[in-house]
Amino acid sequence: MLAGLIEESAQGVPIVVEGKKDLEALRRLGVTGPVLTVKTGGKSFAQAVYEIEQAGAGAVVLLLDFDRRGRQGTSCLRESLERAKIKPNLVFWRELSGLVRRDVSCIEGLASFLRTLEAKAGSSA
Repeated sequence: MLAGLIEESAQGVPIVVEGKKDLEALRRLGVTGPVLTVKTGGKSFAQAVYEIEQAGAGAVVLLLDFDRRGRQGTSCLRESLERAKIKPNLVFWRELSGLVRRDVSCIEGLASFLRTLEAKAGSSA
């Protein structure tokens, strides 16, 4: 799943996150491609969609937080992107959301959560 996200990003598909800490977390996980933030500098979703359009992206990966506000933002942004004829990819968000359940509510906590999982898997092997 993480390898797929890294590969998608490396192919130039922008990943949309909420803020700078989320961007930094993705970099720690090995994501090297474009990452756009939607909640920095008081940006509205409409402004974020405009920036995505200006970047010429035909598709983006939505990776907002897993809490209630993140779910609402994901839904709102998905609808706005679809109206702008930009395909929102929610596959990684759904898979990660299912994996972390209630253990992680934000993308910035994802790196440490995955390291903990790897450590547990390594110690049980």
